Amino acid sequence: METLIVPSLAGAEAPTAGTATGLLIIGASQSGVQLAISLRALGYTEHITLLGDEDHRPYQRPALSKEFLQDKVGSESLIFRTNEYWIEHHITLVKGERIASLDSNPDGSGFAHGTSGTDYPYTRLALTVGARPRLLEAPGAGLDGVVYLRNADDALRLKELAPTTTDVVVVGGGFIGLEAASSLASMGKRVTVLEYGPRLVGRAVGEETSEYFLTEHRKRGLDIRIGARIEEIIDDGHGALCGVKLEDGDVLKAQIVLVGIGVIPNTELGEALGLEVNNGILVDSGAVASDGTTIVVGDVANMPNPVPGAPTGERIRLESVNNAIEHAKVAAYSLMGRSEEYAGIPWFWSNQADMKLQIAGLSTGFDSTVLRRDPERGKFTVLYYRSGRIIAADAVNAPLDFMAVKQALAAGRSIDSVAAADPATMLKTLIA
Repeated sequence: METLIVPSLAGAEAPTAGTATGLLIIGASQSGVQLAISLRALGYTEHITLLGDEDHRPYQRPALSKEFLQDKVGSESLIFRTNEYWIEHHITLVKGERIASLDSNPDGSGFAHGTSGTDYPYTRLALTVGARPRLLEAPGAGLDGVVYLRNADDALRLKELAPTTTDVVVVGGGFIGLEAASSLASMGKRVTVLEYGPRLVGRAVGEETSEYFLTEHRKRGLDIRIGARIEEIIDDGHGALCGVKLEDGDVLKAQIVLVGIGVIPNTELGEALGLEVNNGILVDSGAVASDGTTIVVGDVANMPNPVPGAPTGERIRLESVNNAIEHAKVAAYSLMGRSEEYAGIPWFWSNQADMKLQIAGLSTGFDSTVLRRDPERGKFTVLYYRSGRIIAADAVNAPLDFMAVKQALAAGRSIDSVAAADPATMLKTLIA
């Protein structure tokens, strides 16, 4: 099996036994890596320990469901930094370690106790622990062919199973499910997507965009079932997965069932520290948790809505690469004793077959939309408005629309909705 595993990194000038690291970052994720990099760029001189529970060097996750699965990129291209980088920047990388418990002091220092038996004393603590997949609850969900796609081991397992597979059932019509379904279909697999809810990508986009993806994916050969309910995952009588039975009685042939039904933020360590938790660990605009010392960054953080002009007191938890990077930069300023509130325009992307979706802003609370469609060029954009002002856009194969909306939101400006309805009009000319 292909692997991202490399020999354990040496101490990188680690503190001697019993001496506290300046900052312990638990979670070798995108946000954890960015926090360490940003701190060094800002002149942070204390030792940093970056600790992850996987036996891999820190890596990028977005390609796992697309290019990596399709063998278009190798494992080495996913790695964030070389071993030499960590050594040169006095950052100790600890792999394959899980923290079982924490002992903290009022000043933010403490001890992290690893399941290996190793203790990690620290002066300050950062949690960049992300989220874990929501598990499928159905008879047969523990069969060997039922897989998830959240980390490198998941992707390696899927790649191992794929060559001998002809039929795949994907459970969940969100970004991960549709990206993986498109990738597997491009590899010659017969793919059925089961979405429990009333439409695709229901948490992230509006009805018009959902309908667009439903139509386009069906044109490209995906069998998509909306409102599908699973009764059981079927084995062949010898412990091997052979299909999925739906509540309507239909039986789908499958050797792989790929589950992508959302994630659960990993709040357990925050709860153990007594931090405020509600759909993630609550932080202020500087990424500082309720104890006033612990830094929390990325998918696990529930933060004040960073969009300029957002309602006072509105909070949000964002799951995106862009948020992981920008939130980590703000957290780095906090650790340096500098006040830098997180204020920015969230944006997201998803590559599905030949369709590149780019989302600018947050469409929550919209009261009207404008549709821009150019079928000949494969372009499709939905603009979202609230009280006459633009608040977000879904742009498919329309990068100029995406950039124009992102620019308008960042500048606190709007785009005239009447003129924007003409797809031939460049949106950047309408920013006012």
